[in-house]
Amino acid sequence: MHIHFIAIGGAAMHNLAIALHSKGYKVTGSDDEIFDPSKSRLQKHGLLPEEFGWFPDKINDQIDVIILGMHARKDNPELIRAQELNLKVYSYPEYLYEQCKDKKRVVIGGSHGKTTITSMVMHVLKTLDYKFDYMVGAQIEGFDTMVSVSHDAPIAIFEGDEYLSSPIDLRPKFHWYKPHIALLTGVAWDHINVFPTWDNYVEQFKIFSDSIEKNGTLVWYLLDEELQKIAPSLRKDIKSLAYDEIESNIEEGQTTITFNGKKYYLSIFGGHNLQNLNGARLVCAELGIDDEAFLTAISTFKGAAKRLQTLKQTVQSTIYLDFAHSPSKLKATIEAVKNQNKERTLVACMELHTFSSLNKDFLPQYKETMNKADIAFVYFNPQVVEHKKLPKITIDEVTTAFGSKNVKVFDDTELLQKELKNIEWKNKNLLLMSSGNFSGIDFNIFSNELI
Repeated sequence: MHIHFIAIGGAAMHNLAIALHSKGYKVTGSDDEIFDPSKSRLQKHGLLPEEFGWFPDKINDQIDVIILGMHARKDNPELIRAQELNLKVYSYPEYLYEQCKDKKRVVIGGSHGKTTITSMVMHVLKTLDYKFDYMVGAQIEGFDTMVSVSHDAPIAIFEGDEYLSSPIDLRPKFHWYKPHIALLTGVAWDHINVFPTWDNYVEQFKIFSDSIEKNGTLVWYLLDEELQKIAPSLRKDIKSLAYDEIESNIEEGQTTITFNGKKYYLSIFGGHNLQNLNGARLVCAELGIDDEAFLTAISTFKGAAKRLQTLKQTVQSTIYLDFAHSPSKLKATIEAVKNQNKERTLVACMELHTFSSLNKDFLPQYKETMNKADIAFVYFNPQVVEHKKLPKITIDEVTTAFGSKNVKVFDDTELLQKELKNIEWKNKNLLLMSSGNFSGIDFNIFSNELI
């Protein structure tokens, strides 16, 4: 089997390429630019293209499958050549389904928390020696790749992203997976460049719930208003399981859960993570894992990369890194860190980096989301706004949108870094939140410079 990837350098694409190479397939690929870590990882497996660019002359009828990544355009010369030859062209999620259509599929969706819950389920299954395939949107401790597909694993765990499948397939990725067990964390408007209205965005989650296999299960967050509307309209053959935050205590800065008289110490914390944990527990129960086995296994879960990841810790300070960029996740993450260490001053620093967050019409969604921080910094790069072809935004407009006296806005990363370095970090915590890197910050080096 010869599989060719158009835009092999993407985070998801290069992981799938490595997974299929490891499965024994012949894998080739192309891209006009590839950056680390994709570049180094492809090179390690002998999959890095010899030269960057698009080469339609290399597309021939000896190729069995083309997998098309989102970085490519619909007028990509390799894609056009593949279509001329009537080669089978798959989107990334379509081919993932193709690989796992005979397995029991578990799909974790929702506007926030899906990477964490997927990671939790994977961690528990691995700890308990289950054999499973997976796809997750972050690097997880104990897993070499973000994707694994095998010949014999009976279960497949997918993170269900609602973003588009490919340049020629504008359906959300998670519509492809047809889960036997599904989980939805909640619906909070995102990707407004693709889903321009709230109703259009919500509709994607309704379609997803309708795609659950016959006699399947939907696990859903009880307090989400949109899921409260979706759950009652499920097909009658679908089991509905609602979850809320699991009961817990904080003892000397560590979160604990007590079950059947036994206390379990967790490495994670925060109300949203305790919701995530409870959702993962119900998913695992549907896979036959009892609560005691689940809690024993989850107690060693440290989280996914950039999901309340501890960058540096001293006796008096901790620096956390989180992916939070949507308004709901921003608010929940700040509250979690503040509640875990109420006696410490919390400095929360977030970057507006995504298309939605930099959109002038979307900015009001951030109103008062950083209120629980003692000191709040917001950063955006005007060049990124220009690159995304969005209307210019100003420091004053962003300040007004956040609507809190504790918020100070920067559009210069050097000034932001200088401000952070001038803070005396005794009895203070820093929470860095972004889907980017604040225009070039090396988080590990920066953390060591601060504390």
